[in-house]
Amino acid sequence: MQHLILIVDDEKTIRSFLKVSLETQGYKCIEADSGAGALMLAASHNPDILVLDLGLPDIDGVEVIKKLREISQIPIIIVSARGHDREKVEALDAGADDYLTKPFSVPELLARIRVILRHQIFLQLSDSKGETLFKVGGLMVDEEKRRVWLDSEEIHLTPNEYKVLLLLIRHQGKVLTHKFIIDNVWGAISSDDTQSLRVCMGNLRRKLNEDPAQPRYIITEIGVGYRLADG
Repeated sequence: MQHLILIVDDEKTIRSFLKVSLETQGYKCIEADSGAGALMLAASHNPDILVLDLGLPDIDGVEVIKKLREISQIPIIIVSARGHDREKVEALDAGADDYLTKPFSVPELLARIRVILRHQIFLQLSDSKGETLFKVGGLMVDEEKRRVWLDSEEIHLTPNEYKVLLLLIRHQGKVLTHKFIIDNVWGAISSDDTQSLRVCMGNLRRKLNEDPAQPRYIITEIGVGYRLADG
């Protein structure tokens, strides 16, 4: 199956470069140079992934994300020169799945695309078979039984540790902001209070035998949030 990717950038040279780079890897690409064009093509062509620049001439990229999320759950990878943590968090909280700061390498973009596509396939297969078992590396989670194993040994997590891990699993490959995790796990806690999340994540990593310098499963996006490693 040839996956369709929508490239949205107001600079023709960048669009052309990305199109050639992606098509040489077997992807089919369509292009838009504006936010309005992106929304129109997304609705009419239903692409598998949208690669979106935030600095568009008509509609800011964050607004494009919000409008798109009203009608679709197409995975969105941001590629932007806006590199501040605040701007990354804003785009991710709006509904983007990943964020690359320009300049970036094509191999890195291709890797992020593969992660998203693999996760989409996993979700489709799981839904069609009614499966609740998730595996990545030596980590295995049975969502139905609420049990977790690491390297074939069962480990015991607190309710919040389990909720955080399950949230990362359900969004594997996607960067989850601190606010998103807190809202979905603690709810009542102020979104500005990340201390509970830090403590929980530290305990979870310890139980997963994570080396902070070389994490196996939970990747920290400094100043932004966390994502689950791919394999």
